[in-house]
Amino acid sequence: MTIKERYVAAKKLYEDFGVDTDKAIEVLKKVPVSMHCWQGDDVTGFDSRQQLSGGIQTTGNYPGKARTPQELMDDIDKALSLIPGRHKLNLHASYAIGEPGETISRDKLQPRHFEKWVKFARKRNLGLDFNPTFFSHPMVKNGLTLSSPDENVRRYWISHGKCCLKIAEYFANQTGEPCVMNIWIPDGFKDIPADRFAPRARYKESLDEILSEAYDKEKVLPALESKVFGIGLESYTVGNSEFCISYAAKNGIMPLMDNGHYHPTEQVSDKISSILLFFDKMALHITRPVRWDSDHVVLFDDETRAICNEIVANNALDRVYIASDYFDAGINRISAWATGLRNIQKALLNALLTPHNYLKKLQESGNMTELMAAQEELKMLPLGDIWNYYCETENVPSGMDWFKEVQKYEENTLSKRI
Repeated sequence: MTIKERYVAAKKLYEDFGVDTDKAIEVLKKVPVSMHCWQGDDVTGFDSRQQLSGGIQTTGNYPGKARTPQELMDDIDKALSLIPGRHKLNLHASYAIGEPGETISRDKLQPRHFEKWVKFARKRNLGLDFNPTFFSHPMVKNGLTLSSPDENVRRYWISHGKCCLKIAEYFANQTGEPCVMNIWIPDGFKDIPADRFAPRARYKESLDEILSEAYDKEKVLPALESKVFGIGLESYTVGNSEFCISYAAKNGIMPLMDNGHYHPTEQVSDKISSILLFFDKMALHITRPVRWDSDHVVLFDDETRAICNEIVANNALDRVYIASDYFDAGINRISAWATGLRNIQKALLNALLTPHNYLKKLQESGNMTELMAAQEELKMLPLGDIWNYYCETENVPSGMDWFKEVQKYEENTLSKRI
């Protein structure tokens, strides 16, 4: 059977549950997922060659990582050619591109340092999101940035945050799409602190000053990301979940939830409905923690499916900004991008093919027996046939054909990077 013939047969099975597969595909085509740039070069960036810090660590030395802006752009192009759907590109400030020989200071970043990225994005009809980079830099003192007791350190990073707001607005103006500007700091302590209050008070004051900078609130969407712990920050993080959600609620910005930034027994999928009751919008970094935050490549696993299911079931596709966030240096980086982003797309498609109204009515009526039976039967429907047809309509390889393209690219391009 052809892909189209299998799709027609699968379509009928979904129709028995009241699901319109054509409509699901059309909705999915319009849902942007923001692909993180930092998988391609192991979070190295271009403004500093400083070793990773701030609780971040990449492991592995698979050959062929991007070493220059052009190589990274080429690799992003290849990855995007293998991923169906609508995309944005998520940049960190450390990926600024200066003139030859220019030393780029993060507290003096300008839009011109990202002109090449804007040109790249516009040519491919990509939106751009942005992240200030508060790690891997000499001005991270004793593991602290915006919460540091050293005023010079705080001033440096406050200036960096203000610069990033201007750059985010530049992105929005140039691409015609709002730019999510996500703030995450690595600040914390390896061992038990004597004072938990003062660092958080300083962090609050620093954020207040950054966000006092004038910016277009329709074009720039600030988000605040929490974390429970990091390598070298095991005992205390300044920007924990309670701080970030409270600050976001009080100041009218978005909370950003990274599903690797919580205790292993917590699930972000369970938190989404609560956040949506009190915030107009929220942002997500979808990753795969293994025990703790380890940023493994996203799989088509229970939590990824549950996260996407919550978004769709609550009619929140226009309220939740979805981005990927992981970095694996132990495998082919193009494959890592394609695997993770394709799995996010699969999870969104799975959610769109779920008869949420039917299942909700069973719950509301107390018919938990039929609810369980229906949920289990839905797991066996031929999602793969719908997925392959979706890939075909998006002109990207289906099945394992995409991986053959990765192998060709490795042989012809990546293997030549010495």
